[in-house]
Amino acid sequence: MTTRLEPGSPAPDFTLVDQDDRPVSLSTLRGGSVILFFYPEAMTPGCTTEACDFRDSLAPLQAAGYTVLGISRDEPEKLRRFRERDGLTYDLLSDPDHAVHDAYGAWGEKLNYGKTVVGVLRSTFVIDPDGRVAHALYNVKATGHVARIRKLVGLDAS
Repeated sequence: MTTRLEPGSPAPDFTLVDQDDRPVSLSTLRGGSVILFFYPEAMTPGCTTEACDFRDSLAPLQAAGYTVLGISRDEPEKLRRFRERDGLTYDLLSDPDHAVHDAYGAWGEKLNYGKTVVGVLRSTFVIDPDGRVAHALYNVKATGHVARIRKLVGLDAS
């Protein structure tokens, strides 16, 4: 069974490369709030919906002090194409061996078309400026999820 993070627990630190092969470390973002969302695969319908919803909500999230980061197992080249294709204006991070997914409990068994498979559990984490998990949301739906996050962090979902 996958270990899940709880509010108040320290957010596991990591360094992953972004869509441009630049390293991004969670620890360098300390002092600001971070929204990490784990998604199964770039350029698939559900993941595109979720990524575009974050894009469309980025201005108010950034104005409230949040950095948004998407994490998947995709290689940087695919992340770059996804970002360009859909005009995503935040960084996408590559975790090909799913080590960061594991650390956050975003990898494990799930039902897919009635069969149990092991893979990415679509999950989102809100991390406070001290590096602690404020909200841990597992097995979220792609549609309507960003509106829920906005409400959780005190932003109007309009």
